[in-house]
Amino acid sequence: MHIPDGFLSAPVWATLDIAAIPAAGYMVRRAQREFEEKKVPLLGVMGAFVFAAQMINFPVGGATSGHLVGSALLSYTLGPAAAGVVMIAILAIQSLVFQDGGILALGANIVNMAVVGVIAGYLPFHLWGTGHRRKAAIFLGGMFSVLVAALLAVSELLLSGIAMSGPVLGVSFALFAVSAVLEGAITLAVFQALEMLNPNFVKQPKADREIGRVEIEQEVEQGDVKHA
Repeated sequence: MHIPDGFLSAPVWATLDIAAIPAAGYMVRRAQREFEEKKVPLLGVMGAFVFAAQMINFPVGGATSGHLVGSALLSYTLGPAAAGVVMIAILAIQSLVFQDGGILALGANIVNMAVVGVIAGYLPFHLWGTGHRRKAAIFLGGMFSVLVAALLAVSELLLSGIAMSGPVLGVSFALFAVSAVLEGAITLAVFQALEMLNPNFVKQPKADREIGRVEIEQEVEQGDVKHA
């Protein structure tokens, strides 16, 4: 899903580059406001782990390989905003240093994996990450993070005029599905290992919802004060 240069048309990559700038800025501001200072070492460790894990490819069939994306895993440990910031840093380093993903296409890769992929991966965990549905939510989050990012990447290629026949699209989505299942399984396994090692390493969805409720109440109170 790391789109290289030369595949996206100028209007597509330019639009996504422009869209990635405010999205990245928002994630940075939100991470600064929400992230706990005591978890800064965990941020570095998880970022290094995902960066290294993305370098390890595994076969998914048809002479095609895949690797862990890590968007959902980062969001479960760091929160979605901090996870997005870490993913942006990883994608930028891979593009600028290792030529894994194009420089002009960096905005597209950021939008696909660091913004939408992180949100899609975190949503099941946020909604159902407690009780008996916890494992299923973690697994589904890992799957969704890959499937949504893959769907966006294919859509961007089609918008850029890259011809894809029905059979090619079918094979592509079948390979994406295999990668998504592997992503979900690896995410769940690593999450459980982290939780056994130290439960404080993972976020609690209930606490996130409480923070969101307080923020909404504060915004409403500020609005009432302004109207008064």
